[in-house]
Formats: sequence, C-alpha cells, structure tokens
Amino acid sequence: MYQPVTPSLVSVLSKALPHHGMAQSTDKMSLQMVSTVSNSSLLQPGFSLLNFDDHVFFFGQKGWPKRSCPTGVFLLDIKQNELKMKPVFFSKDSCYLPPLRYPALCTLGSDARADEYQYIIHGGKTPNNDLSDKIYFMSLVNKTSKKTTFQCIEKDLGGDVPEARYGHTINVVHSRGKSMSVLFGGRSYTPLAQRTTEKWNSVVDCLPSVFLIDFEFGCCTSYILPELQDGLSFHVSIARDDTIYILGGHSLQNNTRSPNLYKLKIDLPLGSPAVTCTVLPGGISVSSAIVTQISDTEFVLVGGYHSDSQKRLACNTIVLEDSKIEIVESVGPEWTPDIKHCRTWFGCDMGKGSILLGIPGTNKQISPDANYFYILRCKGAEEDKAEELMTQICSQTSSEDPGDSTPFEDSEEFCFSAEANSFDADDADTYNEDDEEDESETGYWITCCASCNIDINTWVPFYSTELNKPAMILCSSGAGHWVHAQCMDLSETMLLHLSEANVKYFCNKHVDLNKGLQTPQKMLCLKKPPMKPLRKKKAMKLPTSAKKSFLRRLFE
Repeated sequence: MYQPVTPSLVSVLSKALPHHGMAQSTDKMSLQMVSTVSNSSLLQPGFSLLNFDDHVFFFGQKGWPKRSCPTGVFLLDIKQNELKMKPVFFSKDSCYLPPLRYPALCTLGSDARADEYQYIIHGGKTPNNDLSDKIYFMSLVNKTSKKTTFQCIEKDLGGDVPEARYGHTINVVHSRGKSMSVLFGGRSYTPLAQRTTEKWNSVVDCLPSVFLIDFEFGCCTSYILPELQDGLSFHVSIARDDTIYILGGHSLQNNTRSPNLYKLKIDLPLGSPAVTCTVLPGGISVSSAIVTQISDTEFVLVGGYHSDSQKRLACNTIVLEDSKIEIVESVGPEWTPDIKHCRTWFGCDMGKGSILLGIPGTNKQISPDANYFYILRCKGAEEDKAEELMTQICSQTSSEDPGDSTPFEDSEEFCFSAEANSFDADDADTYNEDDEEDESETGYWITCCASCNIDINTWVPFYSTELNKPAMILCSSGAGHWVHAQCMDLSETMLLHLSEANVKYFCNKHVDLNKGLQTPQKMLCLKKPPMKPLRKKKAMKLPTSAKKSFLRRLFE
C-alpha cells in the first residue's frame, strides 16, 4: 500500500533524514508498552487503522456499534502513554459502514489534505462472520478538538466484480498519467451451491485473479496470470508507480506460505491495460506480517507467522529504488518475554513508521479478556525529530491470520465482552456496555439453546465430516439465527440435506412457528340462502264421536 510523497515534503525530508541506500537497514527499533488502554477489548484481531493528518483512527470493533458510536469508527488518542478511544461521526450523506475485520485498505490521493485524501476499503468480515463484497471511500470532512466527521460513500462496480473476501490487499498504481486500483488474493467461504457437511464451516482460497478497478468509470476487469498459481491470503503488497510487489501469504490448498516474491507491472496505455508478472528470488515465507513505510523508498516488515504454531520475530527492511527491490534483515526491537512466549499476536500500521501490536491476556490476569498493546517505532532517534513531517503514505491491514492455525482459525478463541469503562468523560457521546452486542452470540461459539453443550475449550467433532468447527444451521424464524446442528439432534443425513438444499429450517424452539406456517388458513364457509318450507296439508276433521270410538279401539 504505497502513497507517493509530495516533492516539497521529499525536499524537507532529504535534509532531515539520512540517505538510505540499497541494502541498508534501519536504526534500532524501539518498543513501548501502552500502560493504560480504555475499552481495549474492542480492539480485536483484524482491526484496521486509518491515518488522517497525523491522527490515527480505528474501526473494526467487536460487535455492532449502536448508540455508543453509530459509525463504529474511533479516534485513538495517545497521550502520556495512555490510549483513549473517542467516537467519531459521519456526515448526513454517508452510508453505513459495518465494523469490518480483515478488509483490504489503501490510500487514494496525492497528499494528506482532508478534501482529497481518501481511504479505499474493500471486503472484510462482519461480526456475524458474513463476508462483504462492497467498496467504500472514506474521507475526512471536518475535525475539531471535540468532534471529528467523516464521509463514507459506497461505490458500485460493473464488469468482473470481485467476490466477497477477506485477508486480501488493494493498491493504487500510476502509469502514463492514469491511475487504477489493483486487488489480489484473499479467502472466502465455500459457495452455497457446493456446501455440504464436509465443507459446511470451511473457507477456501480465492482464485489467483488480479482485478484492475477503474473507479472513474466504475468498471472492473480480472486477469489470470500463469505465474500466480495460488490465491494467497494475508500476504504483503507494496506499490510504487506502476509496480506492485507481493510477498509471502498463506495457501489453504497446499498449507504453505509462499517463499516467492512476485512483481506485478501494470501498463495503462490508451487501449487495454497490460498486466505482467515476474517471479523474483529473495522472498520470505511468512503470513500476516505488518508493513510500515519510514521514507520515500524504505519500508519495514514486522511480525507474522512462519507456520501455524511459530511466530516470526525477525524484522526486515525493504528498499525500492529504480524499479528494483531489495530485502535485508534488520535489527529488531528487544521483544518482551510476554511477546516472546505468547502464541498469537496481532496489529496494524499506524503510519509514520509506527505499528500498534497487541497480545491476548492470560487467564492468570485479573482481567482475562483484556488485550495488552505495544507501540513499535521503526525509526532511529535522529529520524524521530523529523517524524512529525511525515504524512501517512502506507496502510497495510495485517493481523493474526485467522485460518493459519486450526485451533485458532478466525481468531474466535477471543470472544471478549466490552469493558464497562466509558470513553472520555468530556465527550457527550459516551460508551455504554449495554449497547454492545456480544459477538459470542453471533459466531460459531454461541449458546444456541437452553440445552446447548458446545464448549469452545472442549469441543470435539460430533459428525464424521466436521472439520474444525461445529456444524451450524440457520433458523428461519424472524431475522434468523444460527443454531448448532448437534444441539438440534440432527442426523448427519438431515444435516447434509439441509446444507445442500436451500430450504427453510426451524430449530426446536421455533418448530411450532414452522407448523403454523405450514397449516393452511381456515376458510370461512359461504352462507347459503334458506330454502322455502313445504306447505303443510290440512288434516281431515273427524267428529267427536268418531274420535272417541277410534281411541277406544286403540287402547283395547
């Protein structure tokens, strides 16, 4: 994710910063723990950070935003080693932005001025584990000491529209005076038409297609390149001019992390675009790494995973000059024992050469659902003096790979509730814990009924074809809710039928509703007009003496 620096800024930085040639690593990095974090449980793996005018904003919170923050976007206010979150607002002409996790982000604009500087946001996961295929443009409208206002616009595309996905990247390239966005990689769910019990909970790699998106005309075109054999997810991409470099990434099909370094070159003549790919040596086999830019030509690669159970603690400097790339190992920070020994970690680029890193709390702590955060600064002491001159020019969403490790896929082992601490007391719009929807009831690890016995810590496959999560069925009552197939006493044959066919299913609690829907409505009987009574014939009158004679003979 590369955003060019303006020439005036380059001239200032060239005087303030030392020249970095090829194969030269950065100065020693510094790691600082954030001692106090208000509402830290909202910052979960997969969150994203935006940098507008040297101010860092967060979105992708845990749960759906309600009255506490209708936009789900917060200003991260870091003062005196304390991090506070202040809700921001959207303009009246803005659309709704879900709190997406693992989306693709990049900047669009020539500089960081609020009226031109924008972020492109595509894809990602919602708190209900649905995937998004929408594209949003986020720009800063107004910022004061008390209130920040954004504009969020949804963009419509035609042509080869990318399917819903997460863990992918999007970049902007410039060629022959024109610009286009390039989208690649990611992960998606098994299509409904192919979903069976064997694939009920599984995700698949997206096809290794390269999408060129022209936002000016609202069209998208896909390209298949023979050099790209896998739809890599959670890779790193860095763009400069008309070239994109793709590094690392995880392939579900092969369960490998690519050691290749791919160079995508996009030529934008007057006619059709030309897309070529070259495989270069010197790649790094890593997934979920974080990249931050520290100068016009220099980037730092931090974190990630070598394998499902091994974090990557090494750091690398990436230098781009004259259509060349060089990756060298650099001196990393002094990692704390907590970071070294934790199994998972996550984070995101803050801009200006800084990264926000998080590790989960342990059960031994007083607050087991809390996350602990560090700020990693990738610049040396001399560069810190010129840090305020740097604008945000690179944004790469990267965090713990939700699919790299079977017991930790989708990071749903961290189902924490929001903290009761309010946001800044000075803010009129404060956070209310009751407004926060518990994500533990919107994912696979839920209590779906009174007799639910699914435990995330002790769950084992119940059906012979289950993979790494309990099979689920959507109950069609009301707006619908997910229930465990095991808790509903479904046979594997019935589960297979429901997963293959697009039919309505009602859980045990709402089965009466199903019967009510199937029962035909009572039809009112039509009123029939009354028939005319038959006219009675007059009886013959007998004399009194004759009646007495008749009665006497009757009783004799």
